[in-house]
Amino acid sequence: MTTVLLIRHGQSSANVAGVLAGWAPDVALTEKGRDQASTLAPVIEAIGPARIVSSPVQRCLETATLLAGALEVQQDDSLGECHYGAWTGRPLADLAKDPLWRIIQDAPETPEATFPPSEGYPGESLTQMTARLAAGLSHLDDAVSHDHGPDAVWVLVSHGDPIKALLAAASGAGVAGLQRFHVDPGSVSVIRRHGEGDRSRQLILGSNLNAAALQPLVEGLRRRPPEVDPADAVVGGGAG
Repeated sequence: MTTVLLIRHGQSSANVAGVLAGWAPDVALTEKGRDQASTLAPVIEAIGPARIVSSPVQRCLETATLLAGALEVQQDDSLGECHYGAWTGRPLADLAKDPLWRIIQDAPETPEATFPPSEGYPGESLTQMTARLAAGLSHLDDAVSHDHGPDAVWVLVSHGDPIKALLAAASGAGVAGLQRFHVDPGSVSVIRRHGEGDRSRQLILGSNLNAAALQPLVEGLRRRPPEVDPADAVVGGGAG
């Protein structure tokens, strides 16, 4: 069993401009984005993660570097942003008028929820993205558990839609539930995994948390009743 902190990169220049950045280069953190990561850093350090792994996209690497402390930031392509294809770099206000937008909102699990490729950027469906992220998380988590033990905590730095996909998968809703989650720039979501590969169970401990909300959650984990299997949800709810 491990605990995974899913951290969305801090506010980026694309967030401020209202454009869909995707895999476009040279999309950096804003001053606010750097502050978000810097505020979170001491909380992460106090938790003592075993590993920090990031999407290879610039805004995630900048965030991960600010969070890493003495850890070396590892990059993994499987944690990268959705491949938005021809939507890359376009204003969200314009994209919201495209008929595909409605499909992505209402039926993300369908084959029609696929971003069209362009000459510069490949496209990907939300189902393909989710499968990529889920496989990457499972592989990395198994490795952390093997190297650092089943009680290890580690950090995954990625993007909005990928983290929403991982939360939807952990909830059991699958891709159909992707748009039922919200994650802000600089936020943390927390998943506990038990078991390996396809046999693993997942429990969502929190989503869209800031640094102030993360600290008591972690302290609550350490006060968990010893007689309760850590892979199980507490019947009746946690005691706080």
